[in-house]
Amino acid sequence: MKYGVFDIAKDFVGLPSRSDTLRQNEFWSVDDVSFEVRRGECLGLIGPNGAGKSTLLKMLNGIIMPDKGSVEIQGRVGALIEVGAGFHPLLTGRENIYINGAIMGLRKKEIDQKFDSIVEFAELGDFINTPVSYYSSGMYVRLGFAVAAHLEPDVLLIDEVLAVGDMGFRAKCYTKISELMNSCAVVFVSHFMPHVAKLCDKVVVLNHGKLVSNGLAMSGIEAFNDLFHDHKMVISGTREAEISNLVLLNKNGTPTERFFYNELFELQFDITVSENYDEFKISLTFMNQDTNLIAQSHSEYNDQVFKNNGKKHRITVKIDRLILNPGKYYMNIIVFDKTNTKHLVWHYAAKKFKVSGGFQGGAPVQFVSDWDHSIDGK
Repeated sequence: MKYGVFDIAKDFVGLPSRSDTLRQNEFWSVDDVSFEVRRGECLGLIGPNGAGKSTLLKMLNGIIMPDKGSVEIQGRVGALIEVGAGFHPLLTGRENIYINGAIMGLRKKEIDQKFDSIVEFAELGDFINTPVSYYSSGMYVRLGFAVAAHLEPDVLLIDEVLAVGDMGFRAKCYTKISELMNSCAVVFVSHFMPHVAKLCDKVVVLNHGKLVSNGLAMSGIEAFNDLFHDHKMVISGTREAEISNLVLLNKNGTPTERFFYNELFELQFDITVSENYDEFKISLTFMNQDTNLIAQSHSEYNDQVFKNNGKKHRITVKIDRLILNPGKYYMNIIVFDKTNTKHLVWHYAAKKFKVSGGFQGGAPVQFVSDWDHSIDGK
């Protein structure tokens, strides 16, 4: 609060309040980050939470000023930085459209010409005459994006807010962004890499306010994946089974933790199960870097139930075609009793591995399918 009072007082008397020297307990939210976006380009701005992405967008939009360095923008800026930003809660959607247009330098006649198109795109119907304080977060986003996209900005800034809308509206937004890129420079912030890969020509990766990567989209996404800390292996369950000598092998039989999309994935490990159990089953589960479960291979579902004799078993599992989206993954190994309910041992994040490939699909698992077609039924 003391720093704030001093800074406000300096601003009030006309003295510069910004300094390039850090005070106690301060840190740089964005430090020495430079990039350029031209008309017709979409720049992806990605990084872990707290990397400085939203702060950087606010500087680009003029909401906060940089303490050092400069921001140069040519043309009119449209921004969708946070839900409800720029809206007056007591005014209706209709009134906020006109206010936002006026802020961007449009005359009332120009807004009148675009008004019906904005309302139709936002899908608000009669709610356009309702105060926006009654809007849900999804309605806020629909109106905010519709206004930002239809007022013909030269630069469009989009933060993670599109994650709030429903899937159908998000699809409309991404189509609209593609259209805008013909006459507009777009800076796009998202944690969903398939959309970044689809929309963006270039990607800037931030971490703790520092520039990690600035280049093509796929190289930036790979650098982003490498930023996430590895999860430590955790062993739980009754410990009546023991797993050892776990190794991952590529198509050449070489131990590795790096694989290419659609190639052979093989694992081997030894397991000893207590003689109290005459049968056991094994489940392999795969998590992405956000620890979301995305795939499984269960021995029982592959017609394999193991008979136990109390001795060490060597288990080999081959997946002919690894069809996971390029990225970082973790594999869990769970050993069950024959009822498939009791965990004899559970190795969480037993192995990490990375999948590389020249694309980013919209889903974590890409099915390998046989495709055929005909013309006029022939």
